[in-house]
Amino acid sequence: RSTRRESAPNPDRPLVGDRILLRMPPTSPLEDAPLRALVVDDEAPTLAELTYLLGQDPRIGTLHTASSGTEALRALEDHSVDVVFCDISMPGLDGLDLAKVLARFADRPQVVFVTAYEEHAVDAFELQATDYVMKPIRTERLGEAVRRVVAAHGETPRASAPTDEDETIPVELGGVTRFIQRSQIRYASAHGDYARMHTADGSHLVRVSLNALEERWGERGFVRIHRSTLISLAHVTAVSTDAGHTVVRVGDVELPVSRRHTRALRDRLLRPTVR
Repeated sequence: RSTRRESAPNPDRPLVGDRILLRMPPTSPLEDAPLRALVVDDEAPTLAELTYLLGQDPRIGTLHTASSGTEALRALEDHSVDVVFCDISMPGLDGLDLAKVLARFADRPQVVFVTAYEEHAVDAFELQATDYVMKPIRTERLGEAVRRVVAAHGETPRASAPTDEDETIPVELGGVTRFIQRSQIRYASAHGDYARMHTADGSHLVRVSLNALEERWGERGFVRIHRSTLISLAHVTAVSTDAGHTVVRVGDVELPVSRRHTRALRDRLLRPTVR
């Protein structure tokens, strides 16, 4: 790694740790709501400096931090953001790989790379990064990056993913973050405020409610068949009714349909399924 600038300690600066949430009220009125941002860097001094500088910008509202690409994905499971300010050279999932994963999100955040290396600029813009800021960080240059994010944010609706694009979901398996596609999910079952997503290869517990999944994926071929079950119509292989009780087969699993959801299921089965 190249040597990076470390600012002298400042008692007015907030201490920054793993995924600390900072809420910085704007100091001047804004036409739109302040941006929600995630800052990702594996070096604590740089993470603290970048978080502090962004916190002084009235166009930035909520700030989250992460010290690795994997931790950033975990933070994004809990928090929606408009922009990710990300280092490139990080151990494990580096900034470029993180941007590739973010590109598959249904609600894709903008990406601004903040790095000490010039040679990744072409790769960054092929990934449609909003800006590429070189270290050491200059306040004026960072402010210009925020201006570009604000401009792009105003031009493009945040939920602008193509209707035929699949979605990538980060899941944890044995302490390792892996990725599954929405199209692989056969059904999801409720576990309190969590949902367990079932695929042909196993199941994964994700920090999202079944209600949120139903709202998000309702137009993507998912339908509620029970208060605790959401299924993908694309994976339904059979529907049977016996003595007024309806059951759907999803893969090799049979799932009961509650009476209140039976009619809605029949209506949805007559509609085209979007994977």
